Amino acid sequence: MDRSFYPHFLAISTRWKDNDVYGHVNNVEYYSFFDTVVNDYLIRAGGLDIHGGDVIGLCVESQCTFKQSLSFPGTVDAGLRVARVGNSSVGYEIGLFRSAAAEPAATGRFVHVFVDRADRRPVPVPDQIRAALERITE
Repeated sequence: MDRSFYPHFLAISTRWKDNDVYGHVNNVEYYSFFDTVVNDYLIRAGGLDIHGGDVIGLCVESQCTFKQSLSFPGTVDAGLRVARVGNSSVGYEIGLFRSAAAEPAATGRFVHVFVDRADRRPVPVPDQIRAALERITE
């Protein structure tokens, strides 16, 4: 999968603390990049109110396939697309690219379930968020 597979991108700067003793970004940080691109999109394009909204998204599943290492200093271009929108859940596909690279350094999946903030029970994906998700659906 190259860049054309992903309809949305977010540039994320790597940080000094991201590197491990081997001189590359530690694997746990790749999941942080996934979380960042997904939630940035939901907040900016879908109007998700992470501080006071009645509905929040909880990650219930994630997976990463490492292909190349990333490092600091650098920029990660995080590509995002929606694979599936259900009643209360969304499946995302993510590609992490070195700046200007054609092929991803890592690919992954991330699944959100939207829940009521108070009781944590699943709720339908809010209309404004659903509309934003549909704009980047395969």
